[in-house]
Amino acid sequence: MDRAAEMHMFVRAVDKGSFSAAARDLDLTPSAVSKQIRRLEDRLGVRLFNRTTRRVSLTEAGHAYYERCARILQEIEEAEEAVTALNENPRGTLRVAATVAFGRVEVLPRINEFLERYPELNVEFELTDRHVDLIEEGIDVAIQWREQMEDPSLIARRLCVNRRIICAAPSYIERHGKPASPEELLEHNCLTLYEVSQFNDWAFEDAEHGYRVLHVGGNFRANTADALYEAALSGAGLARLSTWLVMPAIRAGRLVPVLPQYPHESSAYFVLYPHRRHLSRKVRAFVDFLVEVFTPIPPWEREGIEFSEAEWEERIRQG
Repeated sequence: MDRAAEMHMFVRAVDKGSFSAAARDLDLTPSAVSKQIRRLEDRLGVRLFNRTTRRVSLTEAGHAYYERCARILQEIEEAEEAVTALNENPRGTLRVAATVAFGRVEVLPRINEFLERYPELNVEFELTDRHVDLIEEGIDVAIQWREQMEDPSLIARRLCVNRRIICAAPSYIERHGKPASPEELLEHNCLTLYEVSQFNDWAFEDAEHGYRVLHVGGNFRANTADALYEAALSGAGLARLSTWLVMPAIRAGRLVPVLPQYPHESSAYFVLYPHRRHLSRKVRAFVDFLVEVFTPIPPWEREGIEFSEAEWEERIRQG
């Protein structure tokens, strides 16, 4: 019997708790298992099991050998699965959670490309701006912004920068004017989220005043950035939103940038998934797809949706 087979029989005997149970599992006789374990002990020169008439238990050497054998056999299994995966397509159901606006605007328009690439996969897609517990809720992959990340045990892979800008509808500016400095935001109606409290801390940094954070508020709160966007379009107040979401409306004159001369602290989008030594093919396929789409340059920058530096400078000069 080769060493891998010896290890497999030994580990099975430990896992099953007896030689007879291991024998049934391996379709052997109890005496054959006992004989092979004895030969293994003779070859190693140590006793692996304490034997009584009623049960067997591991010795100290047996515990040490079991831990190493189990790890080696797991690595062999994973190596075989990895090689097999080269010739197999991902299949099954992939459960994805994504922030509402980013999922709607940037991910879902591309989901058919992913499904056509992997026709044996089914996708269940949830749009939510709340914190998602991947383990508790059985989610395979989550796409979230940095402020939502609370579980350090998850693997987090950065997808793209998430730049934000304050904006308002022309009707709001006509009624209330434009703030001339970040501090004047405290006198305006700012639209905020109640799912992620950090979203309402607006950070600014410039050479004159350095880094500062303003906690803003107003008469309208919502649970999604999509809702803030629609409220801003209606003239309800000032909203700080992602550039990829608001730039089409700014270019069309439906929203107006506010305080573009004061740089905002950027956030980022991450793809999160549980920490597993052997990542499932469906999760790996989706993560690789997202990385392909959003790195190193996100699509809204490639497609010229966001303003160039010259365009921003012109907007700042115009006030």
